[in-house]
Amino acid sequence: MRREEEIIGHGTWYDKIAAEIIERERKLGRGLDVINVESGVAASGIPHIGSFSEVTRNYAVSLAIKEQGYETRFILFSDNKDGLRSVPAGMPDSLKKYLGFPVTDIPDPFGCHESYGDHMISLLIDAIEEAGIEYTLIKGSDAYAQGLLNEEIRILLENAKRVGQIVKEETGQEKYLEVLPYFPVCESCGRIYTTKAYKFLPDENKILYRCEGMEIKHKWIEGCGYEGEADYTKGEGKLAWKAGEFAARWRALEIKFEAYGKDIADSVRVNDRICREILGYEPPMHAQYEMFLDKGGRKISKSKGNVFTPQLWFKYGSPQSMILLTLKRFVGTRNVSVDDIPRYMDELDELEDIYFGRRKIGDPKERAKLMGLYKYCWFMNPPEKPSIHVPYNLLVSLARVAPEGSEYQFIADKLRRYGYLKNSLTADLRKRIAYALNWVRDFEEAAEATIELNEIERKAITELVEKLRSTEDPNIIQSSIFEIARANGIKPKRFFQTLYRILLGTPYGPRLGPYLIDMGRENAIRALTRSLTRQNT
Repeated sequence: MRREEEIIGHGTWYDKIAAEIIERERKLGRGLDVINVESGVAASGIPHIGSFSEVTRNYAVSLAIKEQGYETRFILFSDNKDGLRSVPAGMPDSLKKYLGFPVTDIPDPFGCHESYGDHMISLLIDAIEEAGIEYTLIKGSDAYAQGLLNEEIRILLENAKRVGQIVKEETGQEKYLEVLPYFPVCESCGRIYTTKAYKFLPDENKILYRCEGMEIKHKWIEGCGYEGEADYTKGEGKLAWKAGEFAARWRALEIKFEAYGKDIADSVRVNDRICREILGYEPPMHAQYEMFLDKGGRKISKSKGNVFTPQLWFKYGSPQSMILLTLKRFVGTRNVSVDDIPRYMDELDELEDIYFGRRKIGDPKERAKLMGLYKYCWFMNPPEKPSIHVPYNLLVSLARVAPEGSEYQFIADKLRRYGYLKNSLTADLRKRIAYALNWVRDFEEAAEATIELNEIERKAITELVEKLRSTEDPNIIQSSIFEIARANGIKPKRFFQTLYRILLGTPYGPRLGPYLIDMGRENAIRALTRSLTRQNT
């Protein structure tokens, strides 16, 4: 008899990873009083969907550990001593003079924060707080100034040759065989990446350096030629993150888990060895994830100007829908754009139906996983009762034809007519209508799904378009859908589902005859015609 596989925690990948972390720490003989999880985030550019997912994924693991009965702390480490390597697209050209400066030392070009770095990290913090994430923020500038990493810095500088050898063995890069793995901030010009640290004076806690210049993003930034000394115990520089900073943080903060992006896999591998072989601390458990790409297949990046920010998503969709995007799949690259928001809003509703038992899933393991995913989308604080589910594109269609100034009343009346709403609008539904109104103000079309149509379905839809051009009677249109389906040998139920998927992105919806008129006959014709056009491209 086949034994049922045990469901761990809430049945998700995050619960499985949490169990592995706990078991690993137990085998290592390390304390389980508090299990620290870290997410390192840059402060050199506008936070994007990748930055947000870095945080949500690590936070979900932290929550999974807590759900298994262990105290955990989620640490958000802001690398605000990182130097500005390029001016992100859309930012003022005045920043060019600060290339190579630590972002914490660059004035905020918008004038609302103490520094450029503070401005950028505040954007990410605003987003994760709106999503409900609880965190402990540690800024790199504070960590260095307060001596949090002093012991680790000393050990790495004393073993600099060995650090350089590990870097060479893992990446082929020989740079750190010649220089120390530390960047002093030049006392003369204020830059950090132009300095070359060449000698460590352990008795004085100082590092000698020359400001020679450095190639950043294929451009040479000239140093000022200054020769000086930096006291590492006073935060007058920072470790090279590719050659020891990760390792130093992991040891100093006793980090037990940190996920990372595929783009820094080499650096993590180097730091794992440095942490283990030089700092004497078993590095945290990791999980590697791949990057989000834009619809053109390019990595989403602040420097390329294709930044997709959490704030943009929150204009058209709920934080939970974006969390679903980041948590539903950990591995594999994904192409994302604003057009994906309606789909994730509707998918979150489907998860909610499973969670509240409105939709049955026969496989206990699959049911547990989907219910668990829903809980993690709400960071373990799900609603007490289900919300009113209205397909996103239905709201967009109604918002498009709603009279200005009475949009909410108009949409509410239509939703009552369709059977979605019995009483007054709920707070959640008001938010959904607001998302739809924002969509209509900013985009000409709804985010319609691309449906694979066979020749028979294409013919049937073409006939429906012709019928819509000839009548405005919703009852005639409703009966015509049945007639067209049967005349073309299509089961009416299947034809209705196809039309719903084209118009709403879901296999169900309101009575189609009245809805096609309510959404505006010309709008309906254009939407159906676009579904035919997309098949030809």
